[in-house]
Amino acid sequence: MIQLLRRFYTYAKPYKGLFYLDFFCAVLCGALELSFPLIVNYVIDDLLPSGDIQLILWACLGLLVVYGISSVLQYVFTYWGHQFGISIETDMRRKLFDQYQRLSFRFYDNNKTGNLTTRITNDLLDIGELAHHGPEDIFIAGMTLVGSFTLMMYINWQLAIMTFIIVPLLLWLAGLFFQRMTLAYNHMFSDIASINARVEDNIGGIRVVQAFANEAYEKSLFAENNKKFFVTKMKGYKIMAKNFSISYMLTRMVSVFAMLCGAWFVINDKMSYGEFISFLLLTNLLYQPINKLNTALESYTKGVAGFKRYLEIIDEVPDIREAPDAINLPSVRGDIHYKNITFGYEGHANVLSNVSFSIRAGETVAFVGPSGAGKSTICSLLPRFYDPGQGVITLDGIDIKDLSLNCLRTNIGVVQQDVFLFSGTLRDNIAYGMLNAGEAEIWEAARRARIDDFIRSQPDGLDTVIGERGVKLSGGQKQRVAIARMFLKNPPILILDEATSALDTETELLIQQSLDELSKGRTTLIIAHRLATIKNADRIIVVTDKGISEQGHHNELVTGNGLYSRLYTAQFRSG
Repeated sequence: MIQLLRRFYTYAKPYKGLFYLDFFCAVLCGALELSFPLIVNYVIDDLLPSGDIQLILWACLGLLVVYGISSVLQYVFTYWGHQFGISIETDMRRKLFDQYQRLSFRFYDNNKTGNLTTRITNDLLDIGELAHHGPEDIFIAGMTLVGSFTLMMYINWQLAIMTFIIVPLLLWLAGLFFQRMTLAYNHMFSDIASINARVEDNIGGIRVVQAFANEAYEKSLFAENNKKFFVTKMKGYKIMAKNFSISYMLTRMVSVFAMLCGAWFVINDKMSYGEFISFLLLTNLLYQPINKLNTALESYTKGVAGFKRYLEIIDEVPDIREAPDAINLPSVRGDIHYKNITFGYEGHANVLSNVSFSIRAGETVAFVGPSGAGKSTICSLLPRFYDPGQGVITLDGIDIKDLSLNCLRTNIGVVQQDVFLFSGTLRDNIAYGMLNAGEAEIWEAARRARIDDFIRSQPDGLDTVIGERGVKLSGGQKQRVAIARMFLKNPPILILDEATSALDTETELLIQQSLDELSKGRTTLIIAHRLATIKNADRIIVVTDKGISEQGHHNELVTGNGLYSRLYTAQFRSG
Protein backbone atom coordinates (compact mmCIF):
# COMPACT_ATOMS: atom_id res chain seq x y z
CA MET A 1 0.00 0.00 0.00
CA ILE A 2 2.89 2.38 0.77
CA GLN A 3 4.29 1.76 -2.70
CA LEU A 4 0.88 2.49 -4.23
CA LEU A 5 0.68 5.79 -2.33
CA ARG A 6 4.12 6.79 -3.56
CA ARG A 7 3.15 6.02 -7.14
CA PHE A 8 -0.09 7.95 -6.73
CA TYR A 9 1.75 10.96 -5.28
CA THR A 10 3.70 11.38 -8.52
CA TYR A 11 0.41 12.15 -10.27
CA ALA A 12 -0.78 14.53 -7.53
CA LYS A 13 2.47 16.50 -7.28
CA PRO A 14 1.80 18.92 -10.20
CA TYR A 15 -1.45 20.03 -8.53
CA LYS A 16 -0.18 20.63 -5.00
CA GLY A 17 -1.66 24.14 -4.98
CA LEU A 18 -5.18 22.83 -5.61
CA PHE A 19 -4.66 20.13 -2.98
CA TYR A 20 -3.57 22.61 -0.31
CA LEU A 21 -6.54 24.89 -1.07
CA ASP A 22 -8.96 21.97 -0.91
CA PHE A 23 -7.34 20.58 2.23
CA PHE A 24 -7.28 23.93 4.07
CA CYS A 25 -10.94 24.69 3.33
CA ALA A 26 -12.05 21.19 4.31
CA VAL A 27 -10.13 21.31 7.60
CA LEU A 28 -11.45 24.77 8.45
CA CYS A 29 -14.98 23.64 7.64
CA GLY A 30 -14.54 20.65 9.97
CA ALA A 31 -13.23 22.91 12.75
CA LEU A 32 -16.25 25.21 12.41
CA GLU A 33 -18.52 22.17 12.67
CA LEU A 34 -16.96 21.38 16.06
CA SER A 35 -17.88 24.85 17.32
CA PHE A 36 -21.63 24.25 16.99
CA PRO A 37 -22.09 22.11 20.16
CA LEU A 38 -20.09 24.68 22.18
CA ILE A 39 -22.30 27.53 20.96
CA VAL A 40 -25.41 25.51 21.90
CA ASN A 41 -23.93 24.87 25.33
CA TYR A 42 -23.25 28.59 25.77
CA VAL A 43 -26.79 29.59 24.71
CA ILE A 44 -28.52 27.06 27.02
CA ASP A 45 -26.36 27.46 30.14
CA ASP A 46 -25.42 31.14 29.97
CA LEU A 47 -27.78 33.11 27.76
CA LEU A 48 -31.07 31.29 28.28
CA PRO A 49 -31.14 31.68 32.09
CA SER A 50 -30.41 35.43 31.73
CA GLY A 51 -33.54 35.94 29.67
CA ASP A 52 -31.70 38.46 27.48
CA ILE A 53 -33.33 37.85 24.12
CA GLN A 54 -31.04 40.38 22.42
CA LEU A 55 -27.92 38.42 23.38
CA ILE A 56 -29.60 35.21 22.26
CA LEU A 57 -30.41 36.89 18.92
CA TRP A 58 -26.80 38.01 18.48
CA ALA A 59 -25.60 34.50 19.31
CA CYS A 60 -27.95 33.06 16.69
CA LEU A 61 -26.75 35.61 14.13
CA GLY A 62 -23.17 34.65 14.96
CA LEU A 63 -24.09 31.02 14.39
CA LEU A 64 -25.57 31.95 11.00
CA VAL A 65 -22.29 33.69 10.09
CA VAL A 66 -20.41 30.50 11.01
CA TYR A 67 -22.76 28.49 8.79
CA GLY A 68 -22.33 31.04 5.97
CA ILE A 69 -18.55 30.78 6.12
CA SER A 70 -18.85 27.00 6.25
CA SER A 71 -21.07 26.94 3.14
CA VAL A 72 -18.54 29.04 1.19
CA LEU A 73 -15.75 26.72 2.30
CA GLN A 74 -17.82 23.70 1.26
CA TYR A 75 -18.27 25.19 -2.23
CA VAL A 76 -14.54 25.82 -2.54
CA PHE A 77 -13.38 22.37 -1.46
CA THR A 78 -16.16 20.61 -3.37
CA TYR A 79 -15.50 22.40 -6.69
CA TRP A 80 -11.74 22.92 -6.58
CA GLY A 81 -11.20 19.62 -4.79
CA HIS A 82 -12.94 17.79 -7.64
CA GLN A 83 -10.87 19.77 -10.13
CA PHE A 84 -7.81 18.42 -8.33
CA GLY A 85 -9.11 14.87 -8.66
CA ILE A 86 -10.23 15.24 -12.28
CA SER A 87 -6.89 16.80 -13.25
CA ILE A 88 -5.10 13.71 -11.94
CA GLU A 89 -7.60 11.43 -13.67
CA THR A 90 -7.12 13.31 -16.96
CA ASP A 91 -3.33 13.07 -16.76
CA MET A 92 -3.54 9.36 -16.02
CA ARG A 93 -5.91 8.79 -18.93
CA ARG A 94 -3.55 10.65 -21.27
CA LYS A 95 -0.57 8.68 -20.01
CA LEU A 96 -2.45 5.40 -20.45
CA PHE A 97 -3.45 6.34 -24.01
CA ASP A 98 0.18 7.22 -24.76
CA GLN A 99 1.17 3.80 -23.43
CA TYR A 100 -1.36 2.18 -25.76
CA GLN A 101 0.42 3.86 -28.68
CA ARG A 102 3.77 2.41 -27.57
CA LEU A 103 2.68 -1.18 -27.02
CA SER A 104 3.34 -3.61 -29.86
CA PHE A 105 1.13 -5.90 -31.90
CA ARG A 106 2.13 -8.78 -29.63
CA PHE A 107 0.44 -7.04 -26.68
CA TYR A 108 -2.77 -6.45 -28.65
CA ASP A 109 -2.73 -10.05 -29.85
CA ASN A 110 -3.11 -11.12 -26.21
CA ASN A 111 -5.58 -8.48 -24.93
CA LYS A 112 -9.18 -7.79 -25.87
CA THR A 113 -10.19 -4.33 -27.07
CA GLY A 114 -13.13 -4.15 -24.65
CA ASN A 115 -10.83 -4.93 -21.72
CA LEU A 116 -8.39 -2.19 -22.72
CA THR A 117 -11.26 0.26 -23.20
CA THR A 118 -12.42 -0.45 -19.65
CA ARG A 119 -8.95 0.38 -18.31
CA ILE A 120 -9.05 3.86 -19.80
CA THR A 121 -12.70 4.60 -18.93
CA ASN A 122 -14.37 2.77 -16.01
CA ASP A 123 -11.18 2.00 -14.08
CA LEU A 124 -10.18 5.67 -13.96
CA LEU A 125 -13.57 7.16 -13.07
CA ASP A 126 -13.26 6.55 -9.32
CA ILE A 127 -9.57 7.46 -9.14
CA GLY A 128 -10.47 11.15 -9.34
CA GLU A 129 -12.85 10.74 -6.40
CA LEU A 130 -10.17 8.87 -4.48
CA ALA A 131 -7.63 11.64 -5.18
CA HIS A 132 -10.07 14.29 -3.94
CA HIS A 133 -11.56 12.57 -0.91
CA GLY A 134 -8.82 10.13 0.12
CA PRO A 135 -6.29 12.23 2.11
CA GLU A 136 -8.88 14.85 2.96
CA ASP A 137 -11.42 12.43 4.45
CA ILE A 138 -8.79 10.55 6.46
CA PHE A 139 -7.32 13.71 7.96
CA ILE A 140 -10.65 15.37 8.69
CA ALA A 141 -12.00 12.15 10.17
CA GLY A 142 -9.00 12.00 12.48
CA MET A 143 -9.26 15.69 13.33
CA THR A 144 -12.98 15.44 14.06
CA LEU A 145 -12.44 12.32 16.13
CA VAL A 146 -9.71 13.92 18.25
CA GLY A 147 -11.45 17.30 18.42
CA SER A 148 -14.83 15.96 19.52
CA PHE A 149 -13.25 13.62 22.07
CA THR A 150 -11.18 16.50 23.50
CA LEU A 151 -14.30 18.64 23.92
CA MET A 152 -16.19 15.72 25.47
CA MET A 153 -13.31 15.24 27.94
CA TYR A 154 -13.54 18.93 28.77
CA ILE A 155 -17.28 18.63 29.49
CA ASN A 156 -17.19 15.31 31.43
CA TRP A 157 -14.12 13.09 31.27
CA GLN A 158 -15.77 10.03 32.85
CA LEU A 159 -18.62 9.98 30.34
CA ALA A 160 -16.20 10.74 27.49
CA ILE A 161 -14.04 7.69 28.26
CA MET A 162 -17.09 5.42 28.56
CA THR A 163 -18.38 6.68 25.21
CA PHE A 164 -15.04 6.49 23.37
CA ILE A 165 -14.29 2.88 24.32
CA ILE A 166 -16.20 1.56 21.29
CA VAL A 167 -14.17 3.60 18.72
CA PRO A 168 -11.21 1.17 18.37
CA LEU A 169 -13.66 -1.66 17.59
CA LEU A 170 -15.33 0.44 14.89
CA LEU A 171 -11.95 1.34 13.33
CA TRP A 172 -10.94 -2.33 13.32
CA LEU A 173 -14.20 -3.26 11.58
CA ALA A 174 -13.64 -0.55 8.95
CA GLY A 175 -10.16 -1.89 8.20
CA LEU A 176 -11.42 -5.48 7.99
CA PHE A 177 -14.24 -4.65 5.60
CA PHE A 178 -11.92 -2.42 3.54
CA GLN A 179 -9.70 -5.41 2.73
CA ARG A 180 -12.69 -7.55 1.78
CA MET A 181 -14.20 -4.79 -0.36
CA THR A 182 -10.91 -4.24 -2.22
CA LEU A 183 -10.80 -7.93 -3.17
CA ALA A 184 -14.46 -7.86 -4.25
CA TYR A 185 -13.96 -4.80 -6.46
CA ASN A 186 -10.85 -6.29 -8.07
CA HIS A 187 -13.11 -9.11 -9.27
CA MET A 188 -15.84 -6.66 -10.23
CA PHE A 189 -13.54 -4.61 -12.49
CA SER A 190 -12.39 -7.80 -14.18
CA ASP A 191 -16.02 -8.83 -14.76
CA ILE A 192 -17.05 -5.46 -16.21
CA ALA A 193 -14.05 -5.65 -18.54
CA SER A 194 -15.34 -9.03 -19.76
CA ILE A 195 -18.77 -7.49 -20.38
CA ASN A 196 -17.22 -4.65 -22.39
CA ALA A 197 -15.18 -7.14 -24.40
CA ARG A 198 -18.32 -9.18 -25.10
CA VAL A 199 -20.27 -6.08 -26.22
CA GLU A 200 -17.33 -4.95 -28.36
CA ASP A 201 -17.22 -8.32 -30.14
CA ASN A 202 -20.99 -8.43 -30.62
CA ILE A 203 -21.45 -4.91 -31.96
CA GLY A 204 -18.34 -5.13 -34.14
CA GLY A 205 -19.59 -8.40 -35.62
CA ILE A 206 -23.33 -7.68 -35.57
CA ARG A 207 -23.62 -8.29 -39.32
CA VAL A 208 -22.14 -11.76 -38.91
CA VAL A 209 -24.37 -12.43 -35.88
CA GLN A 210 -27.52 -11.53 -37.77
CA ALA A 211 -26.40 -13.24 -40.96
CA PHE A 212 -26.08 -16.53 -39.06
CA ALA A 213 -29.23 -15.85 -37.00
CA ASN A 214 -27.17 -16.36 -33.82
CA GLU A 215 -28.78 -13.59 -31.75
CA ALA A 216 -30.01 -16.09 -29.15
CA TYR A 217 -26.52 -17.56 -28.78
CA GLU A 218 -25.00 -14.09 -28.31
CA LYS A 219 -27.66 -13.26 -25.74
CA SER A 220 -26.77 -16.39 -23.78
CA LEU A 221 -23.05 -15.49 -23.80
CA PHE A 222 -23.82 -11.96 -22.63
CA ALA A 223 -26.23 -13.24 -19.98
CA GLU A 224 -23.44 -15.41 -18.58
CA ASN A 225 -21.06 -12.44 -18.29
CA ASN A 226 -23.83 -10.22 -16.95
CA LYS A 227 -24.83 -12.78 -14.31
CA LYS A 228 -21.22 -13.16 -13.18
CA PHE A 229 -20.90 -9.39 -12.78
CA PHE A 230 -24.18 -9.30 -10.84
CA VAL A 231 -22.99 -12.00 -8.43
CA THR A 232 -19.62 -10.32 -7.89
CA LYS A 233 -21.18 -6.93 -7.30
CA MET A 234 -23.72 -8.32 -4.87
CA LYS A 235 -20.89 -9.92 -2.89
CA GLY A 236 -19.34 -6.48 -2.56
CA TYR A 237 -22.64 -4.93 -1.49
CA LYS A 238 -23.16 -7.74 1.04
CA ILE A 239 -19.83 -6.90 2.67
CA MET A 240 -20.73 -3.21 2.63
CA ALA A 241 -24.20 -3.87 4.10
CA LYS A 242 -22.70 -5.89 6.97
CA ASN A 243 -20.25 -3.11 7.71
CA PHE A 244 -22.93 -0.39 7.68
CA SER A 245 -25.42 -2.34 9.77
CA ILE A 246 -22.92 -3.43 12.44
CA SER A 247 -21.38 0.04 12.66
CA TYR A 248 -24.82 1.66 12.80
CA MET A 249 -25.98 -0.58 15.64
CA LEU A 250 -22.81 -0.06 17.68
CA THR A 251 -22.88 3.73 17.32
CA ARG A 252 -26.56 3.93 18.23
CA MET A 253 -26.01 1.72 21.28
CA VAL A 254 -23.31 4.11 22.43
CA SER A 255 -25.59 7.12 21.80
CA VAL A 256 -28.30 5.54 23.97
CA PHE A 257 -25.67 4.68 26.58
CA ALA A 258 -24.41 8.29 26.57
CA MET A 259 -27.96 9.56 26.92
CA LEU A 260 -28.69 7.31 29.92
CA CYS A 261 -25.40 8.05 31.67
CA GLY A 262 -25.64 11.74 30.83
CA ALA A 263 -29.14 11.88 32.32
CA TRP A 264 -27.80 10.28 35.51
CA PHE A 265 -25.03 12.94 35.69
CA VAL A 266 -27.60 15.73 35.18
CA ILE A 267 -29.93 14.32 37.88
CA ASN A 268 -26.98 14.19 40.29
CA ASP A 269 -25.93 17.78 39.42
CA LYS A 270 -22.66 16.66 37.81
CA MET A 271 -23.65 18.11 34.41
CA SER A 272 -25.72 21.09 33.35
CA TYR A 273 -28.49 20.83 30.79
CA GLY A 274 -26.38 22.73 28.26
CA GLU A 275 -23.42 20.41 28.84
CA PHE A 276 -25.71 17.39 28.47
CA ILE A 277 -27.13 18.55 25.12
CA SER A 278 -23.68 19.66 23.92
CA PHE A 279 -22.26 16.25 24.89
CA LEU A 280 -24.96 14.44 22.92
CA LEU A 281 -24.23 16.61 19.87
CA LEU A 282 -20.52 15.86 20.27
CA THR A 283 -21.35 12.14 20.48
CA ASN A 284 -22.89 12.37 17.01
CA LEU A 285 -19.84 14.29 15.80
CA LEU A 286 -17.58 11.66 17.35
CA TYR A 287 -19.08 8.91 15.18
CA GLN A 288 -19.45 10.97 12.02
CA PRO A 289 -15.83 10.21 10.98
CA ILE A 290 -16.53 6.46 11.39
CA ASN A 291 -19.69 6.77 9.32
CA LYS A 292 -17.80 8.89 6.77
CA LEU A 293 -15.13 6.24 6.43
CA ASN A 294 -17.77 3.55 6.00
CA THR A 295 -19.57 5.59 3.36
CA ALA A 296 -16.30 6.28 1.52
CA LEU A 297 -15.29 2.63 1.70
CA GLU A 298 -16.86 1.78 -1.66
CA SER A 299 -15.13 4.64 -3.52
CA TYR A 300 -11.80 3.85 -1.85
CA THR A 301 -11.94 0.20 -2.82
CA LYS A 302 -12.95 1.08 -6.37
CA GLY A 303 -10.19 3.67 -6.60
CA VAL A 304 -7.50 1.34 -5.27
CA ALA A 305 -8.64 -1.55 -7.50
CA GLY A 306 -8.79 0.77 -10.53
CA PHE A 307 -5.34 2.20 -9.81
CA LYS A 308 -3.84 -1.28 -9.55
CA ARG A 309 -5.33 -2.25 -12.93
CA TYR A 310 -4.09 1.05 -14.37
CA LEU A 311 -0.56 0.30 -13.18
CA GLU A 312 -0.69 -3.15 -14.78
CA ILE A 313 -0.80 -1.46 -18.19
CA ILE A 314 1.53 1.43 -17.35
CA ASP A 315 4.15 -1.02 -16.06
CA GLU A 316 3.87 -3.18 -19.18
CA VAL A 317 7.25 -2.95 -20.88
CA PRO A 318 6.84 -2.60 -24.68
CA ASP A 319 8.73 -5.41 -26.40
CA ILE A 320 9.35 -3.10 -29.36
CA ARG A 321 11.68 -0.39 -28.08
CA GLU A 322 13.92 2.20 -29.68
CA ALA A 323 17.65 2.19 -29.04
CA PRO A 324 18.75 5.16 -26.86
CA ASP A 325 20.83 6.46 -29.77
CA ALA A 326 18.29 5.63 -32.51
CA ILE A 327 19.11 7.00 -35.96
CA ASN A 328 16.91 9.18 -38.19
CA LEU A 329 17.88 8.76 -41.83
CA PRO A 330 17.64 11.90 -44.01
CA SER A 331 16.51 9.72 -46.93
CA VAL A 332 15.79 6.04 -47.58
CA ARG A 333 16.76 4.18 -50.77
CA GLY A 334 14.95 0.94 -49.93
CA ASP A 335 17.64 -1.78 -49.91
CA ILE A 336 16.33 -4.53 -47.60
CA HIS A 337 18.11 -7.59 -46.29
CA TYR A 338 16.74 -10.38 -44.09
CA LYS A 339 19.52 -12.47 -42.52
CA ASN A 340 18.82 -15.76 -40.69
CA ILE A 341 15.40 -14.65 -39.41
CA THR A 342 13.58 -16.90 -36.94
CA PHE A 343 10.22 -15.90 -35.49
CA GLY A 344 7.26 -17.45 -33.69
CA TYR A 345 4.10 -15.98 -32.21
CA GLU A 346 3.73 -16.25 -28.45
CA GLY A 347 2.70 -19.75 -27.42
CA HIS A 348 3.10 -21.16 -30.94
CA ALA A 349 5.82 -22.93 -32.91
CA ASN A 350 8.16 -20.90 -35.10
CA VAL A 351 6.56 -19.54 -38.25
CA LEU A 352 9.93 -18.61 -39.79
CA SER A 353 13.17 -20.50 -39.28
CA ASN A 354 16.53 -19.19 -40.52
CA VAL A 355 15.03 -17.23 -43.45
CA SER A 356 17.37 -15.05 -45.53
CA PHE A 357 16.84 -12.96 -48.70
CA SER A 358 17.54 -9.49 -50.09
CA ILE A 359 15.45 -6.90 -51.95
CA ARG A 360 17.13 -4.19 -54.02
CA ALA A 361 15.96 -0.57 -53.89
CA GLY A 362 13.09 -0.04 -56.34
CA GLU A 363 12.52 -3.77 -56.81
CA THR A 364 9.04 -5.29 -56.69
CA VAL A 365 9.07 -8.63 -54.90
CA ALA A 366 6.01 -10.83 -54.45
CA PHE A 367 5.58 -13.48 -51.76
CA VAL A 368 3.36 -16.47 -52.50
CA GLY A 369 2.71 -19.79 -50.83
CA PRO A 370 0.18 -21.64 -48.70
CA SER A 371 -1.69 -19.90 -45.87
CA GLY A 372 0.21 -19.85 -42.59
CA ALA A 373 3.63 -20.18 -44.23
CA GLY A 374 4.73 -16.77 -42.91
CA LYS A 375 4.26 -14.35 -45.83
CA SER A 376 2.44 -11.68 -43.76
CA THR A 377 4.84 -12.31 -40.87
CA ILE A 378 7.83 -11.51 -43.11
CA CYS A 379 6.27 -8.17 -44.03
CA SER A 380 5.19 -7.39 -40.44
CA LEU A 381 8.79 -7.71 -39.25
CA LEU A 382 10.05 -4.95 -41.55
CA PRO A 383 8.17 -2.03 -39.86
CA ARG A 384 8.91 -3.72 -36.49
CA PHE A 385 5.32 -4.56 -35.70
CA TYR A 386 7.09 -7.59 -34.23
CA ASP A 387 10.77 -8.30 -33.59
CA PRO A 388 12.35 -11.57 -34.73
CA GLY A 389 13.56 -14.01 -32.10
CA GLN A 390 16.82 -14.39 -34.00
CA GLY A 391 18.43 -12.74 -36.99
CA VAL A 392 18.86 -9.23 -38.35
CA ILE A 393 16.89 -7.10 -40.80
CA THR A 394 18.72 -4.19 -42.38
CA LEU A 395 17.45 -1.18 -44.31
CA ASP A 396 20.06 0.51 -46.49
CA GLY A 397 22.69 -1.47 -44.59
CA ILE A 398 21.51 -0.37 -41.13
CA ASP A 399 19.91 -2.71 -38.59
CA ILE A 400 16.29 -1.57 -38.32
CA LYS A 401 16.59 -1.82 -34.52
CA ASP A 402 19.10 1.06 -34.73
CA LEU A 403 16.56 3.27 -36.52
CA SER A 404 13.96 5.35 -34.70
CA LEU A 405 10.48 3.86 -35.01
CA ASN A 406 9.19 7.11 -36.48
CA CYS A 407 11.89 7.10 -39.16
CA LEU A 408 11.31 3.44 -39.98
CA ARG A 409 7.53 3.53 -40.15
CA THR A 410 7.32 6.90 -41.90
CA ASN A 411 9.26 5.39 -44.78
CA ILE A 412 7.08 2.28 -45.05
CA GLY A 413 3.50 2.22 -46.31
CA VAL A 414 1.14 -0.71 -45.77
CA VAL A 415 -2.03 -1.42 -47.77
CA GLN A 416 -3.94 -4.43 -46.44
CA GLN A 417 -6.86 -6.55 -47.56
CA ASP A 418 -8.85 -5.60 -44.46
CA VAL A 419 -8.75 -1.81 -44.77
CA PHE A 420 -9.32 0.12 -41.56
CA LEU A 421 -11.06 3.45 -42.00
CA PHE A 422 -11.83 5.81 -39.14
CA SER A 423 -15.38 6.94 -38.42
CA GLY A 424 -15.26 10.38 -39.96
CA THR A 425 -15.22 11.89 -43.42
CA LEU A 426 -13.49 10.96 -46.65
CA ARG A 427 -11.26 14.00 -46.15
CA ASP A 428 -10.18 12.80 -42.68
CA ASN A 429 -9.30 9.33 -43.90
CA ILE A 430 -7.37 10.37 -47.01
CA ALA A 431 -5.52 13.13 -45.12
CA TYR A 432 -4.45 10.56 -42.53
CA GLY A 433 -1.58 9.81 -44.90
CA MET A 434 -0.26 13.36 -44.43
CA LEU A 435 -2.05 15.25 -41.67
CA ASN A 436 -1.08 18.72 -42.93
CA ALA A 437 -2.10 18.02 -46.53
CA GLY A 438 -3.86 20.82 -48.38
CA GLU A 439 -7.05 20.58 -50.41
CA ALA A 440 -5.22 20.31 -53.73
CA GLU A 441 -2.94 17.54 -52.43
CA ILE A 442 -5.92 15.54 -51.16
CA TRP A 443 -7.69 15.80 -54.50
CA GLU A 444 -4.52 14.81 -56.38
CA ALA A 445 -4.16 11.71 -54.18
CA ALA A 446 -7.83 10.87 -54.79
CA ARG A 447 -7.35 11.26 -58.56
CA ARG A 448 -4.32 8.97 -58.61
CA ALA A 449 -6.26 6.39 -56.57
CA ARG A 450 -9.18 6.74 -59.04
CA ILE A 451 -11.73 7.66 -56.37
CA ASP A 452 -12.11 11.36 -57.25
CA ASP A 453 -15.17 10.75 -59.48
CA PHE A 454 -16.96 8.97 -56.63
CA ILE A 455 -16.14 11.80 -54.21
CA ARG A 456 -17.48 14.43 -56.61
CA SER A 457 -20.72 12.43 -56.98
CA GLN A 458 -21.41 12.78 -53.25
CA PRO A 459 -23.46 15.82 -52.08
CA ASP A 460 -20.88 16.61 -49.38
CA GLY A 461 -17.81 15.74 -51.44
CA LEU A 462 -14.74 15.23 -49.26
CA ASP A 463 -16.86 15.96 -46.20
CA THR A 464 -19.01 12.86 -46.77
CA VAL A 465 -19.34 10.86 -43.54
CA ILE A 466 -18.44 7.22 -44.18
CA GLY A 467 -19.62 5.61 -40.90
CA GLU A 468 -17.76 3.38 -38.49
CA ARG A 469 -14.92 1.54 -40.25
CA GLY A 470 -16.21 2.95 -43.55
CA VAL A 471 -19.41 0.88 -43.43
CA LYS A 472 -21.10 3.17 -45.98
CA LEU A 473 -18.49 2.40 -48.64
CA SER A 474 -18.04 -0.66 -50.83
CA GLY A 475 -14.93 -2.84 -50.58
CA GLY A 476 -13.41 -1.26 -53.67
CA GLN A 477 -14.10 2.27 -52.43
CA LYS A 478 -12.45 1.49 -49.10
CA GLN A 479 -9.37 0.18 -50.89
CA ARG A 480 -9.15 3.30 -53.03
CA VAL A 481 -9.35 5.54 -49.96
CA ALA A 482 -6.53 3.50 -48.42
CA ILE A 483 -4.50 3.84 -51.62
CA ALA A 484 -5.21 7.59 -51.78
CA ARG A 485 -3.84 8.16 -48.28
CA MET A 486 -0.79 6.08 -49.25
CA PHE A 487 -0.20 8.40 -52.22
CA LEU A 488 -0.21 11.26 -49.72
CA LYS A 489 2.21 9.48 -47.40
CA ASN A 490 4.47 8.80 -50.40
CA PRO A 491 6.79 6.25 -48.70
CA PRO A 492 9.85 4.83 -50.49
CA ILE A 493 8.89 1.30 -49.35
CA LEU A 494 5.46 -0.21 -49.94
CA ILE A 495 3.86 -3.38 -48.53
CA LEU A 496 0.73 -4.68 -50.29
CA ASP A 497 -0.78 -7.42 -48.13
CA GLU A 498 -3.38 -9.16 -50.31
CA ALA A 499 -4.76 -5.75 -51.13
CA THR A 500 -7.13 -6.97 -53.87
CA SER A 501 -8.00 -10.55 -52.88
CA ALA A 502 -11.41 -9.65 -51.42
CA LEU A 503 -12.64 -7.77 -54.51
CA ASP A 504 -14.54 -8.83 -57.59
CA THR A 505 -12.62 -9.21 -60.83
CA GLU A 506 -13.63 -5.87 -62.39
CA THR A 507 -12.95 -3.88 -59.23
CA GLU A 508 -9.70 -5.79 -58.72
CA LEU A 509 -8.47 -4.73 -62.17
CA LEU A 510 -9.24 -1.08 -61.43
CA ILE A 511 -7.59 -1.23 -58.00
CA GLN A 512 -4.60 -3.05 -59.52
CA GLN A 513 -4.07 -0.14 -61.89
CA SER A 514 -3.96 2.22 -58.90
CA LEU A 515 -1.56 -0.09 -57.07
CA ASP A 516 0.70 -0.35 -60.12
CA GLU A 517 0.94 3.43 -60.23
CA LEU A 518 1.51 3.56 -56.48
CA SER A 519 4.35 1.01 -56.75
CA LYS A 520 6.33 2.91 -59.41
CA GLY A 521 9.76 3.94 -58.18
CA ARG A 522 9.31 2.24 -54.79
CA THR A 523 10.65 -0.87 -53.15
CA THR A 524 7.49 -2.97 -53.07
CA LEU A 525 6.68 -6.15 -51.17
CA ILE A 526 3.51 -7.85 -52.37
CA ILE A 527 1.61 -10.70 -50.70
CA ALA A 528 -0.87 -12.27 -53.08
CA HIS A 529 -2.91 -15.42 -53.56
CA ARG A 530 -4.07 -14.53 -57.06
CA LEU A 531 -0.92 -15.18 -59.04
CA ALA A 532 -2.19 -13.32 -62.10
CA THR A 533 -1.74 -10.02 -60.22
CA ILE A 534 2.01 -10.55 -59.66
CA LYS A 535 3.10 -11.80 -63.11
CA ASN A 536 5.00 -8.55 -63.71
CA ALA A 537 6.84 -8.56 -60.35
CA ASP A 538 10.64 -8.33 -60.65
CA ARG A 539 10.95 -11.40 -58.47
CA ILE A 540 8.64 -13.89 -56.82
CA ILE A 541 9.61 -15.65 -53.59
CA VAL A 542 7.76 -18.86 -52.75
CA VAL A 543 7.37 -19.34 -48.98
CA THR A 544 6.42 -22.64 -47.34
CA ASP A 545 6.36 -23.82 -43.75
CA LYS A 546 9.96 -25.01 -44.30
CA GLY A 547 11.18 -21.59 -45.49
CA ILE A 548 11.91 -20.23 -48.97
CA SER A 549 11.54 -23.03 -51.46
CA GLU A 550 12.20 -21.12 -54.71
CA GLN A 551 12.47 -17.64 -56.14
CA GLY A 552 12.74 -16.01 -59.54
CA HIS A 553 10.70 -14.30 -62.28
CA HIS A 554 7.21 -15.53 -63.14
CA ASN A 555 8.24 -17.17 -66.41
CA GLU A 556 11.15 -18.96 -64.76
CA LEU A 557 9.03 -20.36 -61.94
CA VAL A 558 6.16 -21.43 -64.21
CA THR A 559 8.52 -23.59 -66.24
CA GLY A 560 10.41 -24.80 -63.18
CA ASN A 561 7.92 -27.50 -62.22
CA GLY A 562 8.06 -26.43 -58.58
CA LEU A 563 5.38 -25.35 -56.11
CA TYR A 564 4.76 -22.06 -57.93
CA SER A 565 4.20 -23.88 -61.18
CA ARG A 566 1.68 -26.19 -59.53
CA LEU A 567 -0.11 -23.26 -57.84
CA TYR A 568 -0.29 -21.30 -61.10
CA THR A 569 -1.56 -24.29 -63.06
CA ALA A 570 -4.23 -24.97 -60.43
CA GLN A 571 -5.41 -21.34 -60.46
CA PHE A 572 -5.33 -21.13 -64.24
CA ARG A 573 -7.46 -24.27 -64.59
CA SER A 574 -9.92 -23.16 -61.88
CA GLY A 575 -10.18 -19.74 -63.45
